[in-house]
Amino acid sequence: MIYQYWNKEMETLERSALEAYQLTQLKAAVAQALQTPFYRERLAAVGIRSDADIKDLEDVRRIPFTTKGDLRTGFPYGFLSIPREEVVRLHASSGTTGTPTTIYFSKEDIHRWTAFVARSIYATGCNKTDVFQNMITYGLFTGGLGFHFGGEAVGMLVIPSGSGNTTRQFKLMQDFGTTVVHATPSFLLHVQAKMQEEGVRREQLKLTRAFAGAEPYSEDTRRRIEELLRIDVYNSYGLSEMNGPGVAFECQAKNGLHLWEDGYLGEIVNPETLEPVPDGETGELVLTCLCREATPILRYRTRDLSGFYTEPCPCGRTHRRLRRITGRTDDMLIINGVNLFPGQIEEVIMAIKEVGNNYLILVEKEGVLDRLTVKIEVGSEVFRDDTRPLNALKERIRKTLQASITINPRVELHQQGSLPVSEGKARRVLDQRPTV
Repeated sequence: MIYQYWNKEMETLERSALEAYQLTQLKAAVAQALQTPFYRERLAAVGIRSDADIKDLEDVRRIPFTTKGDLRTGFPYGFLSIPREEVVRLHASSGTTGTPTTIYFSKEDIHRWTAFVARSIYATGCNKTDVFQNMITYGLFTGGLGFHFGGEAVGMLVIPSGSGNTTRQFKLMQDFGTTVVHATPSFLLHVQAKMQEEGVRREQLKLTRAFAGAEPYSEDTRRRIEELLRIDVYNSYGLSEMNGPGVAFECQAKNGLHLWEDGYLGEIVNPETLEPVPDGETGELVLTCLCREATPILRYRTRDLSGFYTEPCPCGRTHRRLRRITGRTDDMLIINGVNLFPGQIEEVIMAIKEVGNNYLILVEKEGVLDRLTVKIEVGSEVFRDDTRPLNALKERIRKTLQASITINPRVELHQQGSLPVSEGKARRVLDQRPTV
């Protein structure tokens, strides 16, 4: 395979030179962070009063962690390090508290972010001959405008279709010959189901690639989308606190997500002890933004679970690769004392060919015990007058799940299209246990 590079010199830089560049950028990020009251106080407490106190990359471990709670406490301007008049855009993500985390961008920040997204898109083999349909939410969410600007930088024809309205999405695909789409994995599965309903034949579409992100999903889900839509699906990773999309991306080898280390310094730590884990092991991803001046963020606890691959990528890039995000530390469910991540359930059920594209995990309280129910859509051919095949499939799924998650779940099988579908990030878990 012939791999293409957006910035070959930087993407294939020798590790020693890349780490030297990172150190320069880290010192600049610390100097910028010291312009904010939050970091001036936080860094002074550990003896860091200027960028001169950062001698090597290991010194990043002297810096205290930053959390989403810190960002909310600093709302709205507590993390702004340049005059408000130099800010050209803001993005924000809301949370359960209702207080958003707000990130500000200077003109140069936008240019740098765009370059990382363009690099990501180009790494998958896209070029200016492609027609790119961006089927993700625009507005305060970073995914829409982030990919939009990156696609334009590559030279693709960008269709800002936004999320939802699958009928209109199909019309745009057919009218303009869309070759590349960006959507959540759950929406891509929804698109495939809607194709059958609306009589859209695959031969009518020119799709070749999809960028999937914004929610964790399993390798089996990726394979299912690829087989159903007959496209290559590339995993993307980003978060608004680190600009948005373009933090890490799969290349044409589809062998892990290259963390663009000239823009982001990554660590993997044990989420309980906060100590580094050995290379190759799974832990919580911690990121320091090296490419933004308006809102410097140091050692941000993403809550995302991943790890670094230790072997080199066949594409020749030297930037380390992240393993697929398997879930979030704050997504973990505790069911009768057993720790469980929703992704473990998805991995099991998406490997069963009779299972449809949608499911829901329901957690309830029955007396003093927790009860886990997994509701799964299956094809209509399973629902017959003879209920034995349906019951046999239900029992097979239950036993397979129990063997994997050590919990004996209830399994409910539903006809396709009967479970709720989200056109944004999928809501896969419904925890109805009373809060203490």
